[in-house]
Amino acid sequence: MKKYKVGVIGGTGMVGQRFVSLMENHPWFNLTVIAASPRSAGKTYADAVGARWALETPMPEKFKGIIVKDAEADAEAIASEVDFVFSAVDMKKDEIKALEEKYAKFECPVVSNNSAHRWTPDVPMVVPEINPEHIKVIEAQRKRLGTKRGFIAVKSNCSLQSYIPALHPLRGFGIEKVLVCTYQAISGAGKTFETWPEMLDNVIPYIGGEEEKSEQEPMKLWGKVENGVIVNASSPSITAQCIRVPASNGHMAAVFVSFRKKPEMEEMLRLWKSFAGRAQELNLPTAPKQFLHYFEEENRPQTKLDRNLENGMAVSIGRLRPDTQYDYKFVCLSHNTLRGAAGGAVLLAELLCAENYI
Repeated sequence: MKKYKVGVIGGTGMVGQRFVSLMENHPWFNLTVIAASPRSAGKTYADAVGARWALETPMPEKFKGIIVKDAEADAEAIASEVDFVFSAVDMKKDEIKALEEKYAKFECPVVSNNSAHRWTPDVPMVVPEINPEHIKVIEAQRKRLGTKRGFIAVKSNCSLQSYIPALHPLRGFGIEKVLVCTYQAISGAGKTFETWPEMLDNVIPYIGGEEEKSEQEPMKLWGKVENGVIVNASSPSITAQCIRVPASNGHMAAVFVSFRKKPEMEEMLRLWKSFAGRAQELNLPTAPKQFLHYFEEENRPQTKLDRNLENGMAVSIGRLRPDTQYDYKFVCLSHNTLRGAAGGAVLLAELLCAENYI
């Protein structure tokens, strides 16, 4: 397998740090460029991040000395030096859109963790196990941008990664309505308990924009590519409530679901156990061997115990039982900065490489 030269733009924030750490021992990707805001540019990566390193694992030694570039001013030079970039920049939405298009037009593929381009109709928003076929819309996007190599692909919101993977194998039964309550870790806000002491011993029943994303983004994931754009699905109806809880990492979801044709519980368990997607077929380096894990214990999955399952890339499910208002209810868990953010984007990049888009 060829080694790809990779850049991370927005490399000093929490998700950027996660991208950098995931590149340390990646078998396909070689991190050669880190870029950030003008205030970090010109410093070594170690100096630019300083005491703000937020991960539980130490900063990789081999990247400490990389001189940080200016993500905006040095865009053309960066684009010429790498095979593609990961984007985790912290800017206004319009600025992110413009910057990512700028890289794409410099013939540099962009794999983005940001939400700015999630609703651009010819930008694929992909969970590799769920909608890998959406990457073919890239051909139409390249025509619009006037590029040969450059394009933008994005991953979905981190909260979706906990419950949509569990619902996906059940779609054959005609999912009619879903109610979901998510219990989301503070790293989803780019915070630790040191930087957000107000979250200790606290629960905040509001995460800006999250409920809308949780209700609407699945419609794009379950949409179809038609005439060079992704046409969103029109069902099922999803209502969400998103709550911030005092956990460092890991988003949990309580899911209630009704079907047109109600399955047996044994059938649901069998489908979860046997489900594999394109990422498993291709045996991508970051893909979990078993995507969905069902726990029989009454008190699992638990955030602290189970978020790191299969290097944080698997989804845990538990407590499946009948409900009095809906057909069934269950809980799910995923690691929000691994499967939900940087890890999901790395897996998407691996898919794009394996399918010859990069």
